[in-house]
Formats: sequence, C-alpha cells, structure tokens
Amino acid sequence: MLRCPPPRRLCLRLRLRLGSPVSTMASTLTFLRPSAPAPLAASRGAARGVPAAVRVPCRSRVSAAGVSLGSEVAVGSDALFADYKPTTAFLFPGQGAQTVGMVAEAVNVPAAAKLFDKANDILGYDLLDFCTNGPKEKLDSTVISQPAIYVTSLAAVEVLRSRDGGQNVIDSVDVTCGLSLGEYTALAFAGAFSFEDGLKLVKLRGEAMQDASDAASSAMVSVIGLDSEKVQQLCDAANEEVDEKERVQIANFLCPGNYAVSGGVKGIEAVEAKAKSFKARMTVRLAVAGAFHTSFMQPAVSRLESALAETEIKTPRIPVISNVDASPHSDPDTIKKILARQVTSPVQWESTVKTLMGKGLEKSYELGPGKVIAGILKRIDKGASIENIGA
Repeated sequence: MLRCPPPRRLCLRLRLRLGSPVSTMASTLTFLRPSAPAPLAASRGAARGVPAAVRVPCRSRVSAAGVSLGSEVAVGSDALFADYKPTTAFLFPGQGAQTVGMVAEAVNVPAAAKLFDKANDILGYDLLDFCTNGPKEKLDSTVISQPAIYVTSLAAVEVLRSRDGGQNVIDSVDVTCGLSLGEYTALAFAGAFSFEDGLKLVKLRGEAMQDASDAASSAMVSVIGLDSEKVQQLCDAANEEVDEKERVQIANFLCPGNYAVSGGVKGIEAVEAKAKSFKARMTVRLAVAGAFHTSFMQPAVSRLESALAETEIKTPRIPVISNVDASPHSDPDTIKKILARQVTSPVQWESTVKTLMGKGLEKSYELGPGKVIAGILKRIDKGASIENIGA
C-alpha cells in the first residue's frame, strides 16, 4: 500500500501499470559459486487484476516530490520512487545459496509446487529433481543454479503466504532487492514482469554468463579482513604485474571486510600472492565459472539486451533497488538497460543495505535458500532485524 501526506484532494493519480500476479566469512561467500507475477499474486490487488491506470491512495510511503498532485506521471518517468521511505523489505539471495534439498517445504505447498511445474515446461528439464536430489555438481553449475535460486526464492514467498499471518507480512513489504541474480527475483515479486518471463530471462542469463566464462580464462577471489579502499590498493598492486587482459577489479561490494575480486587468472593469482602483505586475513578462491560483474562478461550483454527488448516490463508496484547504482528505478526502459549492465557492473550491495538502513528500514525477510544475506546484513548492522523464510 502506498502512502503520501494528505493534500487537498487526498489522492495522487499515477498512470502506471501494476504487474501481475562466517560460521566463517568464507562460508558466507559460497553464494558466488559458478556464476509478482501471476503465479505469486504478490498482493491481493494484483491477484484480482488491477487496471493499468490506478489511483494511489493518499497514504503512500513514496514521496510525491517532483510530481504535481492531481497530475499524471509520464510513462517514461524514472522518478516515481526517488524519495522512497522503506519500512519492511524482502531480500532475495544470489547464485551460490543453492543446496541440495533446499525445497523440502515447498513441495507441500500447492502454489509453490506449481511454480516448479511451470519451470519444468520452460526449462525443459526437471528443476525440482535437481533441487531435491542433485547431484550437487549439476545444481552448482551456472546454467542450473540461477533458475534454481530464482524459482526456489519465489516458492519461498508462497510458503510464507501459506502460513498464518503470512499474507499480512507480504502486504507490508514496501521495498525489495536481490543480490545479483536476486534482482530478477525481486523484480518478479514486485510485478515488473511475470514469473514465466523472469525465468526465461534468468535461463538465458545463466547460459550467456557461462558462455562468456568459457571464452576467457578468468576467476574470482574473496578478500577477507580489509576495507574497500585497501582491497582497491591490492587490486592496483596486482594490476601492475599483469597484462591488461589479466587485470582485476572489485566485483562485489558485500560488506565491511568482505569483498570479491574478479579478473584474469594471473591477476587473481597476483592478488592472492600479495594479500598478506596488505594485512588481509585470508583470501578464498571462489568456485565460479568466471569473472562475474566485470568486462569479462561483456559477451553476455548483447544477448541479454535482445531478450530484454522482447520482454514486457512494467513499472514495479514497489521500489526495487538496483545492484548497479543502489537506487530504485520505475521506468521500464531504464530497468531493461540496468539489467543488461548488471552482469558487467560491480554489485553495490553494501551501499544498498546502508541506504535502506539510513532511510529507516525496520524489518527484513530473506526469502530463499541459505542465510547468506542475513550474515551480510549483520556484518553491516549487528542490530538489523531479519528473518529467514526458506522453501
């Protein structure tokens, strides 16, 4: 439900289309392993089918700054959520959170199980079987783990919905975001695209990232115990010793003392060799397909752009925070551009969480397998309130 200060006419007419329905630090980093929508009925209104042009009630949590009361927001505007005020967030995990057996509860919830039936038709294989029985090596592969995390995380929404008071929790959510791949899950939950279209995009994303990884020798390593400035200095020192094509950069700004570096294999080896001299506690080579969130993934961009161009994307019903710039976007064309850029851009998760906290976020829920996001959140703010909802 959106709220705004009560003006003279008590309503703001917005022309927008609502979507359909470490024990150790090292263990926290496993999420980087090789790497709503109609069925979700993300809100009661969405389940009933909300018309394209709606009146947003006066009690909106989204500020109307820059928008004349009683006027209509231009379809191409990207400023709808510019002054959002979060209270309750859904946070969705990224690749690497997957574990064999992660859908034990979902199979007993009809709406959640139905998502896997739909997924099987789109993917052409039994995703539920991989999630339930593995083998682990197969589930961990980029092309399967990405769809698995997407579907399982949305299934967790349905698991929550099936519990007493679950729908009230879902209705209270006024901001959402996801770690890397999880951004697609967040957009699906927010109704920016359907479950089916989101899964098709995630399937292509995983395949394109795997192909880009196969085209060049690259890797990722987590640097533990340094702040971001020191990690950047470490990257600079490593880059002085390798060719340009082997250079490294920070690819994931996760939380203080926990940053992932991507680049050519020789550059990664230089980072590992120099880390102790920069007082890093340790480095952890990540079992990923390649240098995610760097220019090494550039071959995947054009494929994503083509797929996104053919996908219907609507203005999300609530703010969805982007990994690229830690900001929400409301214009569908801008969202498409952001998603295409995301695979080559560093993940700004630390900035995202700090911004949400600074804006007054009170409660978070991590929906999907694992507790990676909860661990990161606690590293940023020990007092943060977060609950895990698995599937």
